[in-house]
Amino acid sequence: MTKQELINQVFASKTFLDKSTDVLTEEDSGITPVEGMMTAAQQIAHIAQTADWFLEGVFGDGFNMDFEESAKEIMKVTSLSEARDWLQRSYDNVVETVGSKSEEELAELTPESSVMGSTPKVLVLGGIPEHTAHHRGALTVYTRLAGKVPSMPYM
Repeated sequence: MTKQELINQVFASKTFLDKSTDVLTEEDSGITPVEGMMTAAQQIAHIAQTADWFLEGVFGDGFNMDFEESAKEIMKVTSLSEARDWLQRSYDNVVETVGSKSEEELAELTPESSVMGSTPKVLVLGGIPEHTAHHRGALTVYTRLAGKVPSMPYM
């Protein structure tokens, strides 16, 4: 995958997420299918946090595997507006960071000891749109539980 292909996939995944969740309003922030699951706002925040996690894992200090601590940060989010702002900042950072790297830098392998093993960085970062798609699907259930119909993301 080239740098531009990755940027296009990241951009498309954000666009699809925005379209499929655009009917959720601030009043829907706390909706959850069952007690104890993430709320709609927390789902969006989790997507943002995971984009940050991938970027930090590939270009920063490595993958933070303290998921309990990460979950605590997510559980503090109570507002869809706040979560969407975080998501926008995270995606902007991904696009900016990837855009600033050369094809050679993106082809470099992550350390064998990392959670992703020895894998080209560009392929590891391809996990961002995949992870987003997974949660986009979950959020369509939240939307239906709110009595709303999610928009078709691909149109």
